Order: sequence, then C-alpha cells, then structure tokens
Amino acid sequence: AFCTMMLNKGRHPAGRVLSRPSVELMTTDQLTAQQKADNAVFFEGNSGWGLGVGVITRRDDLASVPGRFGWSGGTGTSVYTDPSEDLIGILLTQREMGSPTPQPWFRDFWTTAYQAIDD
Repeated sequence: AFCTMMLNKGRHPAGRVLSRPSVELMTTDQLTAQQKADNAVFFEGNSGWGLGVGVITRRDDLASVPGRFGWSGGTGTSVYTDPSEDLIGILLTQREMGSPTPQPWFRDFWTTAYQAIDD
C-alpha cells in the first residue's frame, strides 16, 4: 500500500494520503555533497537520501535508475519504486547484511527485474 501510494504521488485507491509536494520532497535527494562525502560507504557514488527514502541520482548499471527510490534493510530486505517504469519491487530474505555495502543478491534481484521489462 505504501509503495503504491508513493508511486501515485501521494494517492492511494482509498484517497489522498500525502500531498504531491510532500512526495516530491521525500523522493528528491536532500543531502549536500559534503554529507555524501562524509558517509560515502552508504551512497556508492550514485545515490542520496530524500526525506525517509534512498534516492538513485546517477545511472551506473542496469538497476541504478535515476529517480528510483526506496531502501535496503540490514536484515535482508529491499524495496524500491521506479516511477519511470511504473515498477514496485520488494525483496524479502533472511540474510543479514554484514556491512553497510549492499549485498550482491540485491543487485541481482534488481538487475533481473529490469531485464524482465518488455516494452
């Protein structure tokens, strides 16, 4: 429900939950270059942080689509929404992350999801 609402810029089938400007603030990188540099291990050079969600800012592989937003959790979960592809993906595992660097199965999941798009 949350991802659907965010994908629809604050609207859910039951009605508006957030204003469109609120969703835009949430899904737009709010970090300065210095904040990213000080915490580079978390951003991999292609992402930032909106108000509550990670935001992809630069494409450097098939799954890194600018404008895609969401997050990956330390207990093996990953959820992202890509408005340009009208795509929501949710990966739930029980494989704890051992470091702040995303695990390879996250990238494998997202790469496979983007490879499956057929338009």
